[in-house]
Amino acid sequence: MTLTLYLVRHAPTLPNAERRYPLLEEDAPLSPEGREVAGRLRLPLQAAAYTSPKLRARETAKLAGFPHTFTVAALTEADFGLMAGHTWAELEARFGARPREWIEALGHPEGETGPPEGETGRQFHARIQNWLAALPGEGEVVAFTHAGPLLAALRLCVGLRAAEVALGGVVVLKRAQGQWWLRELRLPHG
Repeated sequence: MTLTLYLVRHAPTLPNAERRYPLLEEDAPLSPEGREVAGRLRLPLQAAAYTSPKLRARETAKLAGFPHTFTVAALTEADFGLMAGHTWAELEARFGARPREWIEALGHPEGETGPPEGETGRQFHARIQNWLAALPGEGEVVAFTHAGPLLAALRLCVGLRAAEVALGGVVVLKRAQGQWWLRELRLPHG
């Protein structure tokens, strides 16, 4: 029994172009470029499809050919707390080296801290782990999500500590006999 999991980072939005951390309540639509990127995604249309509740993920799914998906709160981006709404430059100017510490803690599955007023690393990774554990034992699954959950899944499944997945990028993982492996990383087609 083998499960193939396609983790899709949503296509571009205006906040992505501004390079700022999203606000928790923010629900930005795809930009015109984002709609083009999403429309070029090629994924197995027979797969079970899951999506974050955020509009950018749902629009990416729909434009990629998945009008009917299971909405899963666990696939929502991390809660960045105090960092939300700001660029990295703004955060460094205001807090010095502390934002780096906050992000590193959030990126650690056992992290007891994270951004002030946001999730801890442990909380964030636990919700991703619970979703992964609930996946079927075999077949194909496509999940439209955000950078944070995608990277958390890579840490949890294959131990990958650092990666960058472009907006509209796809990571393909496989699981058999309880073991995960990275099969493919797809960049968006330009």
